[in-house]
Amino acid sequence: MTNESNDIDIFVRDAAPADLIRIQAIYAHHVRHGLASFEEVPPDLDEIRQRHALVVDRGLPFLVARRAGKVAGYAYASPYHHRPAYRFTLENSVYVAAEAQGCGIGRQLLEELIRRCTILEYRQMIAVIGNSENIPSISLHAKLGFRSVGVLRSSGFKFGRWVDTVIMQRSLGPGDAEPPRGMV
Repeated sequence: MTNESNDIDIFVRDAAPADLIRIQAIYAHHVRHGLASFEEVPPDLDEIRQRHALVVDRGLPFLVARRAGKVAGYAYASPYHHRPAYRFTLENSVYVAAEAQGCGIGRQLLEELIRRCTILEYRQMIAVIGNSENIPSISLHAKLGFRSVGVLRSSGFKFGRWVDTVIMQRSLGPGDAEPPRGMV
């Protein structure tokens, strides 16, 4: 995949164990300096390994984007909730390295995540976006077919202030137009 606006190649692929060090560093930056995540202490590498394994062991995509020979972002899908009725709904997470933001990496990661989750026959994808002022993430999701379904006002407290959570949703495949295969 190529980002034509910068003439810099961006390659999206499955995350490998060797990528987890860079994934941990990207996420740690967002935890320490941003409001996209409501975690306050960055998880260590062992915790990132466990999180990666939980996603991959469920058969869900965990992707990285490489730009200029380096992991510049990552995305994954996880269960939205664990009760059985939610089994066709996923939550997405997308994080881009600070120095690589604005280069189309988030878009390519999210497009591929949507594509793969649709092939897996999931029907809904939920974005739980920290900070109602996170315009880049809200705009990215809107451009890829997500619609805003609500704002949880002052649902988090980080860096000495209240922070909203924006909920966005997108249908995958036929969405709710027909029941999932084998469910009738």
